[in-house]
This record gives sequence, structure tokens and C-alpha cells, in this order.
Amino acid sequence: MQLTVGPIQGFWDPGQWSAFYEWLADMPEISRVVLGELVCSKRLPFYQTRLPDAIAQLLASGKDVALTSLALVTPLKRERRMAAELAAMDLEVEVNDLTMLAHLSPDARFSVGPLVNVYNEGTLAVLARRGAMRVCLPPELSATSVHRIAAATDMPVDVWGWGRVPLAMSGRCYHARYHDRAKDQCQFVCAEDPDGLAVDTLDDQQFLAINGLQTLSGQCANMAHHLPALREAGVAGLRLSPQTSGFFEVVELFALLMADRIDAEEFCAKALPHAPGGAFCDGFLDGPTGVSWSGSQDQVRQQPAGTP
Repeated sequence: MQLTVGPIQGFWDPGQWSAFYEWLADMPEISRVVLGELVCSKRLPFYQTRLPDAIAQLLASGKDVALTSLALVTPLKRERRMAAELAAMDLEVEVNDLTMLAHLSPDARFSVGPLVNVYNEGTLAVLARRGAMRVCLPPELSATSVHRIAAATDMPVDVWGWGRVPLAMSGRCYHARYHDRAKDQCQFVCAEDPDGLAVDTLDDQQFLAINGLQTLSGQCANMAHHLPALREAGVAGLRLSPQTSGFFEVVELFALLMADRIDAEEFCAKALPHAPGGAFCDGFLDGPTGVSWSGSQDQVRQQPAGTP
């Protein structure tokens, strides 16, 4: 089973963005990297000129590399232009919005990201006929659905393994609204919360996190306890979502877990201080709710914010 690093969901400082991929290139535990702008087209110019160097470093280290499309392509000319330019690049594209298919040539090969609603075998078969060669399934799928889809295809299937879960996208910017700013005059306030801004209920319970146009889970998804079942189902890889600190420690812990050098409980105990939101969830696979957790209850209670 491979480890894949997905695109950065938050808005990071450009220097930190570059340093992250420099470090990632030197990590043999990672087999595949998806990078680029997933959430907001306004962010891309801040690191667009840094992309070629990051791609070159990752390819030179022997990693598979793909570029993500936007998760929501609006009628804005710049976003349609971004999609066309992405399709013209000589690199694998990960489709996270089906409008991207209009820009890809009929014989293009591409991968499918977790923000596309691949909920059954039929949908994946249609995408395979169109050229899909790999898929990361939506994080909200049950274990039964994951098993059926993986069994029905020859393409590699990944699942969401770590990080705040992407739940929804909007044409409106939650971060701007929270700070009483218009979307077009946001002043990139989302940069103040590069791992997401926590949203609690009126009873001070963890609820969600916001990231510009995106809604994320309040807790950190962690599939450590499900690793044997996912392997048995034929899942090819786990996707890890980047965070501004503690991420490389998490990668090393996953490598130890997958090599059976630590068990799931030890993994969780050591990874919890690095979990965004300070708590775990894995309930979408087989729990009563998505926010449920199959491990120690000490890892789901609201806790002081740990290192992201």
C-alpha cells in the first residue's frame, strides 16, 4: 500500500509552501504527490512560479506527480483559463471537478480526486472509459462501498487516510464573510488560518472548520485502525492531507504502521498531538456518524488545540 500526499488545502506562505515540497522530495516513504491549487483560484499566483521547481524536485526523487484541478470551476474567465492551461501541461491531471473533462483531449489519461462523487462502480466505469487511470474515493464512503468499488476495477484505488475531511465547496468565501469582507476584497484573510479556522457550536463543541470557500471537518480523519481491512479490500494507497506542522512526523508514523513496526493504538497515541482539531474521526467507514471514532475515547473528546 502506497502513501500519497494530496494538494495543500489551506493558503500557505509561499516560502513555507516551497520548503514543504523540498522536504517531501527527500521522504522515501511517499510514493505519490498531488499538488497545485484545489480551493481558490486567487491563491495560485502566490506560488505559481514555484510550481516548476517543486515538480522537478519531486520527479527527480522518483515520485509520481499529478496536478490538481480546482474543486469548483466558476464562470470566471481566469478559472476557465486555468483549467485549459492545466490540460495543456505535460503532466498527469487529477480531476476534482468534472468540468475539467471538457478541457482534456479525448485520449488523455487522468486521475480522479476525492472531491468527485464516485459513489459506485458504474460511475467509476464511466470515468475509466473516458480515460481515468487512478481514483481517490470520496472520504464519506462506507467500507462496504469502498470494498465493492475496489473489487470492480483494475485501476489503483486510494482512500482518505489522514487530515481534515473536505465536506463542501461554495461559491462564497466563508473566511471573508467571517471578517466582514466581500469575496473580491478578501485580502487573503484565509492565510491567517492555514490549517482551517475552527467553528464550534453554541455549546462550545467541535463542529467544522472553514478554509476560504471550503468546509472541512473539525476533527482529523485517521484510518489507522482500518488499515488491515483496507488492504484486504484491495485499496492501493492512503492519501494524507498536508498541514503546516507535524506532517512529516505523521508520515513516518504511517510508514512504521504499514511496516507492522507499531500497532494502530501506538500510532494514534503518537499522532494525536499532530492532529488538526486535537481529535480523531473515522466514522464514515463503519461508524454511526462520520464524526465517530473507533479507537480510544480519549482521542475524540474536545481537547486543547495540539500542534496542527
